[in-house]
This record gives sequence, C-alpha cells and structure tokens, in this order.
Amino acid sequence: MKIAVLTSGGDSAGMNAAVRAVVRAGILRGCDTWVVREGYEGLVLGNIEGPRDSDSPPEVPIDLSGHAMDPVVKNLRFGDGELLRNGEGDAFVTDDKGRTLKGRHIVHVGWDDVKGWLSEGGTLIGTARSKSFRTPEGRLAGARSLIKEGIDALVVCGGDGSLTGADKLRSEWPSLVKTLLETNVITQAQASSYGHLRIVGLVGSIDNDMALTDMTIGAPTALHRICESIDNINTTASSHSRAFVIEVMGRHCGWLALQAGVSAGADFIFIPEKPAAAGAWEDEMCDTITTHRKVGKRKTIVIIAEGALDTALNPIKPDDVKEVLRDRLGLDTRVTTLGHTQRGGKPCAYDRILATLQGVEAVETLLSATPDDPSYMIGISENKLTRVPLVEAVEMTQAVAKAIESKDFAKAMALRDPEFAESYRNFVVTSSLNISNQVPLQKRLQIAIIHIGAPAGGMNAATRTAVRFCVDRGHVPLAIHNGFKGLLAGNITELSWLLVDNWMTRGGSELGTNRTLPSVDLGAVAARFQEHKFDALFLIGGFEAFSSLLILENARDLYPAFNIPMVHLPATISNNVPLTDFSLGSDTSLNALVEACDTIRQSASASRNRVFVVETQGGQCGYIATMGALASGAVLVYTPEVGIDLNVLSKDVKRLKTRFQLDLKGKSQGRIVLRNESASSVYTTEVITQILQEEGPPLFDARLASLGHTLQGGIPSPLDRARAVRLASKCMTFLEDHAHSLRSHPQRRAPRESAAMITIEGTSIFMTPVQDVVKHADMKNRRANHTWWEGYKGLAEQLGGLSFM
Repeated sequence: MKIAVLTSGGDSAGMNAAVRAVVRAGILRGCDTWVVREGYEGLVLGNIEGPRDSDSPPEVPIDLSGHAMDPVVKNLRFGDGELLRNGEGDAFVTDDKGRTLKGRHIVHVGWDDVKGWLSEGGTLIGTARSKSFRTPEGRLAGARSLIKEGIDALVVCGGDGSLTGADKLRSEWPSLVKTLLETNVITQAQASSYGHLRIVGLVGSIDNDMALTDMTIGAPTALHRICESIDNINTTASSHSRAFVIEVMGRHCGWLALQAGVSAGADFIFIPEKPAAAGAWEDEMCDTITTHRKVGKRKTIVIIAEGALDTALNPIKPDDVKEVLRDRLGLDTRVTTLGHTQRGGKPCAYDRILATLQGVEAVETLLSATPDDPSYMIGISENKLTRVPLVEAVEMTQAVAKAIESKDFAKAMALRDPEFAESYRNFVVTSSLNISNQVPLQKRLQIAIIHIGAPAGGMNAATRTAVRFCVDRGHVPLAIHNGFKGLLAGNITELSWLLVDNWMTRGGSELGTNRTLPSVDLGAVAARFQEHKFDALFLIGGFEAFSSLLILENARDLYPAFNIPMVHLPATISNNVPLTDFSLGSDTSLNALVEACDTIRQSASASRNRVFVVETQGGQCGYIATMGALASGAVLVYTPEVGIDLNVLSKDVKRLKTRFQLDLKGKSQGRIVLRNESASSVYTTEVITQILQEEGPPLFDARLASLGHTLQGGIPSPLDRARAVRLASKCMTFLEDHAHSLRSHPQRRAPRESAAMITIEGTSIFMTPVQDVVKHADMKNRRANHTWWEGYKGLAEQLGGLSFM
C-alpha cells in the first residue's frame, strides 16, 4: 500500500510527530510512504513535470553491505525526502504571473527523512488554506495527482475544515475516478486499481475544538505557551498591583481560555460557550475582582477568548474589559494579546505522545479499511485511542457554533465533552470568594490535608483547590506540615483563601512531605486526629500515601478516630500507583525529561556518532522511561518490568552497530538510550555506557547522563495543574458527602468505601475503596500488576529504528 500524509489548515505543534509516526509505522508494516507538501494545495498542484535539479539527491537504496534486503531496511535511506530539509525542493519555477510551472509536491520519503521531527514545531511539510480544493475542479485535480503517483490511502492532519475536505474527497471519489476515466486522464487499469480511496483524519488544532475526542494535536502545547506567558505576567502584575487582560486564541471554542484560567489561577474568564450576561457582565466581573482585592490580592488576571461575546451575541474585546477595570475599579490595567506565540515552539511531551500514538493507529486503520467502512477520525478518550466516523465528529463540532449563533448556550456546553462543563464549575469554585454556597454551621467540617512521599508537580495545585473548596462551602482546611512526622509534632495550621492563591505554579510541596508512614506510631496519630477533631482526611502523594491510607483503614476497629472519610489523590512522577492511569506530576516529569533529552540529542548529533545513555527516575516502575522514549525518540529503553540481561545487551550492541553502519556517510546522527534507575542492579547506567564505549568504536562512542531529581522539580505543567483541580474537586465532594452521612450515624464504623482512592481507569474516573486497590498492587515492587502503557516499550523501540535490526 502507498500511504500519503498531509497537514492542512493552521499549523499546530505535534504535526511533525504525527507525520513521522505515519511514515515509520507505514514502513514497519511494509507500505510505501509519501508526504504531500503545502496541504490540499499541494494535492491539487501535484508533481508538475519538469527536469529535476542536477544536484538533487538520487532516490537510491543504501548499500546494505551484505545485510538482508528487508523491506524496512531498504527504506532506511535519504530519498526524495531530503528535499524537505535542504531547501532545494522549495524553489518552484513560476511564470511572470506567479503560476507554478514546475515543482514536486508529492514526495516519496524513507525512514531517515523524518528523523529529528519529534521536537520540531509547526509542520515541516508545509500547510496552506486551499481555495482551489474547495471547488469540484480542484478535487478532481487532487484525485488525478493521487492516482498518478499510485497513492492508495491518505492521512489528513488538520482541523474540522480540513477533515471535512477529506471526507468530501472520499465521498466524491467514485465520481471523480469516473470523470478522469471518461476524459482519458487515467486508464481503465488505473480506474480499476484506484477505485477506492482510504482516508483517516488526525485532528491538529490548538483550540481543542473537535467533538468526540478529549484532546487535539497541538492544544496541550498551546496551553503550555499561554500558561508560561501568564506565569511571567503574574510577577509584574503583583509587583505593581496591576490588572492584566490577556487575549488567547479560540474563535468558536473557549477551551484554551478555560483551561488557562483553571491552570494559571485567573480571576475571571470570558468564553463563547458560557457568554457573559448582556448589560450585566461588567457588574459581575467588578464584584468578583473587588472581593479579591478586599482580602488583599495585589494582582488581577482576566483571560478572554478571541471569540468571547455576551448573551446578546455582542463581541467582548480586551479593550472593553480594560476600560471597565480602569474606569470603574481604578485599576492600572494592561492588555496583552498572545497571538501566534501560542502556535509556536517545540511540542510538549503529551503532544508528541498523542501525535505518535494516533499516527500509528491511523496506519493500522488504513490497513484494515474496506470500501464499506466510513472515513475515521482517530481520537482519544482519557488514555484510550478511539476511531470515530469522521463525518459525525465534524457535524457535532459545527453544531456547537450553530448553538451559539442561535443563543442556545446550554446546548453548546452540553455538546462539548463532559469535562468542559466540569472544568468551568471548578473554575468558578476556585476563583470566586462567595459565601452564598456555604453549608449550615452544623454541617461544616474540619478537613485535614497532608502530603506524603516524594514531591510531585501538582501537589500544591490540588491543595489550593481543596482549600478554595473548603472556603466556598464554609469548611475549615487544616494543613498538616511535613507529613506524619509533622502531625505527631503538632505542625498543623489553618489555610486561607489568599494564602494559597499563588500555589498553582509552585512545584514541590508547600506543606512539606516525607516517606514516613502512620505505622510509625498509630496510637499517637489517632490521638492527633482526635485532638484536632478531623472530620475528613485528604491524602496527596504516591505509593506511600496509598500505603498510609491502607494502614489507617485497617486500624479503624482499634482506633475510632480513623472512622472518618479519607481519600487519596495519586501524585508521583513515577506513576506507579495501582489502578490509576495518571498520577499528578507524571506529565511535568515527562516534560522535564523530554527537554533534557532534546538538549542531550543536540550534543549527540553534533558529534554525529555518539550514543547517550540517559538515566531516569521512576523506582520500580518504567512509566517515565517508556513514555519518555516514545516522546524523545530514544532507540532503546530499559525498564524494571522487563529487566536487562547479558543476552539483551549483546543483541542491543549489535543492533546499534548495524544501524550506524546503515547511516549514509556524513549523515550519522546521535542517538539516545533511556534506562530506568532500577532496571537492573548489575547492569547499571555506568556499566552499559562502558560496554558501548568498548564495543562501539569506530562506529560510535558513548556518554552517560543521569537526570536525577531534576525530574521532580520545576513549574508544574498545565495538564498536571488542570488535572489537579479536576481530581481534587471530586475528592472534596467525596469527603463532604461521606462526612455528612457518617455524622448521622456517629457510633458505627465507617464503611469501607469511605476510605478510597480516586482513580483514572480508561475513560472513567472512580472512587475505588483502598481495599480493592490492593488486589491490583505489587506491594513488593511498589507498582501496579498491570499497566496500560506496557506495550509502548516495544513501540518506542520500533519507531526508534532498532527493533528490526
């Protein structure tokens, strides 16, 4: 099968990772792979006849020096795709009216043509908004181009407009082939061979505006850019006690503005799905901000989507908001429009992983497609890839804009995924300071919050959410400082709304944390619970927090003070807590790992023939190493779950040597090997590096890099912040409900389900009793018995290029 891939519409970070995945997955499955330059415009123009430049590299398989002519190895070459990098293919010959006379838009590419693309922003194969493709004549020309080059299948990465064009091309394909045959543009043999076009869509959009998928390629990176900017603005806003109005992209979708508001701790937001009341939004905004200022807040951040409007569909612009803040509140106000900075830069780890997994799935979908199957869009729900009929996703996406135009805002919110409306409610709770939601005095609780284990990005964001929830409901949030050691020492204080205001962006643990378990002195721990009259306990941490909750629940019969609702929110960079797919801090850690690997790769590639063995944290869990390999393009990854032995090392050394032999002269590149710190007690990072240093020359040399605790630190990623707010809100609701239930039965033992862990399992979130979690835990190795990412180690190595050596 000949598979082509194109990128269309606005560029988004992660598109190059998607193209790389389609090309390499296609080659691994024995396909011929092509790219279409300049989106649909390139498809319409096709390969216009004309002599090739004499210095263009020939499309010749490399000398395999006796190696088997494996179809995959044959594609380890720089073919026509070299034109994508050296610039020679961009010099299209045009006439005096600017019309293209000669040029190559549909390019045959091999494995090495997409090397290094994971870390590149934008789209290296170009994109364009094609007016000609919207016409029947343009689509007819596009069909001719595909048939001429013998393309059987097409992967389109773009927004809803691009995917609409893809579905239209497929639906019209039989009639287009018929027209081309009747006009003698193609032969009967070609018409028979290419009577069916297989198409799959990948959603590349920074707005995250496509229905039936949780995330679109490019949206997480755009959110990163926004939050980085707001984090920087926060410091100057606080210094001068200013207000800032920040405009972000989102003409028809407020996802970026909403998630930025949640992740950056904004005071007020404007989004099209939940428009401000016409004639009243000024009062609502001013009342909210005045309340914040009265309690001592020095800065004000208002985020506005570019498509913001009021309930009468009147646009709300940043300058309108600025005038209100300046004239009515007397605030020194500035406007910042982030513009296209939101599109640019390297893709974050999640975008690289998302694009890679979806690109691989797109190839598998094409290979299994039949003429009766619809065109599919590859989406994701939590961590599960989905195949959705493309036309259904586009129709539902467009329905949101229609609902807004008809002022049916409730429908617009309902058409977004359930997390959208939930995020909006969470933003209101965490940003407002409103006593109207407080429960009666007799129902108010004292809720203790404790951090346990190693620090992880998002711990403070979760704590901030818990405190804001307590203030909103009238409960008392009690901070236990320095874990159970601090509890025994009496280090307990009440947290306030203002005190936690800046905690969204703070890494580590503001409360302090350690690995001490309550079993150090259960009786004394119970005494502290009773002394401070805890009505509920919120534990934030990793495997130690899970173990602590289990210990406390098991001791309920002996210590009545533990008969209170308790909930654990997993927060650990290792992501080793059983029965949950994601822990707070794991996304932040992956971004730190990818950033480090990008820098290391620069050094390795500059030396051309160097291998870096990079050691990661993770304990006995290989999540960071495995997903980091997928995001960084590492060629090998060693994890505790699989382990290392002499036979494995011997094979890996041989494969590395073979791969360097297959590199074209002068085209060798640096390569990265990732090793989890606990992958083997014998074959350490130093030992593996020494083996490679001994066996590699003259083909390559080796160096090591240990990232250590750098993977724990830094500013939490926006995804970790948003996830912290979402999960912490659910945890607090759980504690409140169970505490009120227990108060009506004060003498009985708390039910087992009142000691639970919040878990993300596939596409759902559950409150799982801690006793049920134990069944899925490998207590000795402190990890889950089974994980959703187990198979990705092999996939990372396949896409890295060594698995078939």
